[in-house]
Amino acid sequence: MTPFHDTATASHQMSRRQVLRGLGTVMSLPFLETFAGRASAAAAPAKAPLRAAWLYLPNGVNVNEWFPTGEGKDYQLSTSLKELEKHRDDFMVVSGLAQDYARSHGNGGGDHARATATYLTGCMPKKTAGADIQLGISVDQIAAQKIGHLTRLPSLELSADGQRSAGRCDSGYSCAYQFNLSWKNETMPMAPEMDPRLVFERLFGFGSAGVRGENGARRQRLQKSILDTVLDEAKTLQGKVSGGDKRKLDEYFESVRDIEQRIERSEKFTSNLPKDIKVPEGIPDSYEEHIRTMFDLMALAFQTDTTRLATFMLAHDGSNRSFPDIGVPDAHHGISHHQKDPVKLAKLGKIDRFYLRQLSYFLDKLKGIKEGGGTLLDNSMIVWGSGIGDPDRHNHDNLPVIVAGRAGGTWTTGKRIMLPGETPITNLYLSMLDRLGVRAERVGDSTGVLEVG
Repeated sequence: MTPFHDTATASHQMSRRQVLRGLGTVMSLPFLETFAGRASAAAAPAKAPLRAAWLYLPNGVNVNEWFPTGEGKDYQLSTSLKELEKHRDDFMVVSGLAQDYARSHGNGGGDHARATATYLTGCMPKKTAGADIQLGISVDQIAAQKIGHLTRLPSLELSADGQRSAGRCDSGYSCAYQFNLSWKNETMPMAPEMDPRLVFERLFGFGSAGVRGENGARRQRLQKSILDTVLDEAKTLQGKVSGGDKRKLDEYFESVRDIEQRIERSEKFTSNLPKDIKVPEGIPDSYEEHIRTMFDLMALAFQTDTTRLATFMLAHDGSNRSFPDIGVPDAHHGISHHQKDPVKLAKLGKIDRFYLRQLSYFLDKLKGIKEGGGTLLDNSMIVWGSGIGDPDRHNHDNLPVIVAGRAGGTWTTGKRIMLPGETPITNLYLSMLDRLGVRAERVGDSTGVLEVG
């Protein structure tokens, strides 16, 4: 067996298309400059791929504490956004974006279902609680149709909140609208995965349920980690790369090992629970740990070019999760209807800052991964936002949206952009598709490419 397998056809893609194999495992490798340098002199220099992720948080925000003041480079961070102060130069606050089809348009209640459904599609969901759901293709899947073949996984769909594709949820809307961000077409949501163990195994070669059952059981019987199965090949490869790439491989293998051990600790915890309590395997007891493990997995997927497209629903809109660890034992959705009560608003602010700390963690992770002359964050486009602004009003304009990463050097971050009211958020997505090399006439209700560079 050779020490690595090049699955790309173009020599300049060599460094990001290598994989190690063993015991039913496929491990893609990070961007390695050693092999990029072996491309012929006539070939274009190897360039790191561009990634895109769309992250969703529920129930809007405390607008008094979330939105900054001023605009341009000299804007002032708000109370909530100070959680991101160390990353100020790595993101933009984009104000003025709207989701028109999250509004009623004669369909009555259901703002939470519509907010989630419209976030990446820009389409009006058909009001039904039956099987006749109808929406539209989401931006990540528009991209996946065009560039998904370049990576082992066309896209990655994550959630820290479960998945429901049937049943009645918000005001007569199917739960499919409220629990799915990604839609392959008008009638097919892309079910997100919430179990880190299953995500981990999917990333490293256990794609289908049958394969997971056969190879996963074999691996666990031998009590070998995924990393152990390819260790011999890895050692051979490390002898062929530069000192800088060797350090990069060491850091990469260590991060894989760390994630695997954290998942195993979670499984050990659940194995000690009473037999009559069913807990999904591999899901951390701590919500914060769950979110961060998913962010680690997303970073690994991007680092290895296993996929370039990801969505992550931190919680569905209308979520009633409580946050006792930060002093908010109340149900989130319940207190979001604050009626300007200062006590409820203060609690909402705490929840907002909790979520922003998780974003800060993810940006730290991406910035810590060196790639070419920059970082993984430099070669990413990360959209963080909600489909509701002020939850007490259920407004769907001037949404709380942060865009992080430099899009391969085509975005200038460290500023606040003030857009005319009612600018479709899908215009931002058209801009992202352009940078991904995906031509699209529109995304849902888009009216043109938003220039945010």
